[in-house]
Amino acid sequence: MEGSTYYCDYYNYTNICLDALCDYESISDFATFSAVFLPILYILVFIVGFVGNGLVVCVLLKHCHKSNLTDLCLFNLSVSDLLFLLTLPLHAHATAVSQWVFGNFLCHISGGLRNMGFISSVLFMVLMTLDRYVLIQHAQQASKYRTMKTGMVLSVSVWVLSLCLSLPAFVFTQEVITPEVVTSERITCEPYGDNKLWFEYSIFVTNILGLVFPLSVMVACYSRVIPTLMKIRSVKKHRIVKVIISIMVMFFLFWAPYNITIFLDFLRMEGVLTDSCELYTNLRLSTFVTEIIAFSHCCLNPIIYAFVGQRFMKRSQVMLRKMLPGIRFSSSRDLSDSSFRMSSVTSRTLVTTTAM
Repeated sequence: MEGSTYYCDYYNYTNICLDALCDYESISDFATFSAVFLPILYILVFIVGFVGNGLVVCVLLKHCHKSNLTDLCLFNLSVSDLLFLLTLPLHAHATAVSQWVFGNFLCHISGGLRNMGFISSVLFMVLMTLDRYVLIQHAQQASKYRTMKTGMVLSVSVWVLSLCLSLPAFVFTQEVITPEVVTSERITCEPYGDNKLWFEYSIFVTNILGLVFPLSVMVACYSRVIPTLMKIRSVKKHRIVKVIISIMVMFFLFWAPYNITIFLDFLRMEGVLTDSCELYTNLRLSTFVTEIIAFSHCCLNPIIYAFVGQRFMKRSQVMLRKMLPGIRFSSSRDLSDSSFRMSSVTSRTLVTTTAM
């Protein structure tokens, strides 16, 4: 097949041949899990994430004339998550039928978009964390720089950087034909293709940029923000601190298992860990399970960064009432839109901080 790779000579960094060489009984449970449960989980994450992030995008677009820097960051974060989620139905189908049937072009595109959505989502979370830090620690100076023009420049910069970092994924993700030792020949869409350098680069980006960097920024910023909030005389400060801690804890819990698993798999492929069919099967199963957990974090982003904001919650309820007139949405208080000048956890934190 044109554009596809057919190989069994890259044992050091591909799992395809181990699928063929390992005893079938050792991977039968994984095959069942992969074909039955994984597609369902992929689709569930896609539906929940698409609805949540799609609602965020719709609400912010409708009220774009009242938007601020926080809203712009939130909008881009949701677009990043949607970009990532769009690839899940393709992989759900490929996992269900154990075959990639969408062609080599879509294989390249899905791999690139998936990587780009992941990187941009992480970078926008980092940007929102830094924005929250500046709002609280340097509130008076922040107003000079927190303009829509600055937000547009930062957003474009993040998208350009994400595209540049994702170019290898667009290039090296490709169709691969499994070796003939497998009972029936099949085609898969492999993120590394036959390029070991890209595999090592992908591991580096996923672990350093995807976990270590954002978690370090969150810990560094929030470790200074929380003491500042605790000095404020407000009944809301404890709730805000809990939300901030929840952001860090959930990010770590959702992403750390996946990053640890793929790093262990990298050590196995490099010969640091003694390779065996049992280790390979356990790590592969762990990779798929932790991957689903990590992917589902994008479903939480709208809840964490948007729906906890009273102004955004009110706007979303108004939109949902128009879209679903037969459903009633409870509201604790009837608040006018002009009562809230900012949205999301970041903005509410600033309001609390400067008002006391």
